[in-house]
Amino acid sequence: MRVVVDIIKGAYSLIVGMGVTIRAFFSPVVTCRYPRETINISPRFRGHTKLVGDPENPDRTKCIVCGMCEKNCPSGSIKKVEGEKKEGEKKKTLTMYILNFTTCSQCGICVETCPVDALAFSADYNPTGYRREDFYYDLVKEYEKRKKAG
Repeated sequence: MRVVVDIIKGAYSLIVGMGVTIRAFFSPVVTCRYPRETINISPRFRGHTKLVGDPENPDRTKCIVCGMCEKNCPSGSIKKVEGEKKEGEKKKTLTMYILNFTTCSQCGICVETCPVDALAFSADYNPTGYRREDFYYDLVKEYEKRKKAG
């Protein structure tokens, strides 16, 4: 008698399990075919930092080369923030901004402490490279690339 009860319980368990499998088979697909399809990135996503353009003069960034981001970075990832005062301009113009993304903890302190909101997070979710030096970003050059791309 015990054998018959075990067979009935096993058959019931098998039917319940197959029901779960069949429902999952006919449910909509939740994955995407990456790299052919890309996903929509959340606006709150934190990629590496990027420079924001000046609304008055889109050829330059909003950065005033104060160095607050470099001083407040707990990881020491911001290596160089350099600028020069050009003739006829009131503010310094940013010439070099080196970010070491290998040590960046993406804490956001640099973005928060910037007094002129010149930094923001990028939506770049797939940085790749074969060498460590591939992740030393010059954000001024990155800004120039974005500006040319549109």
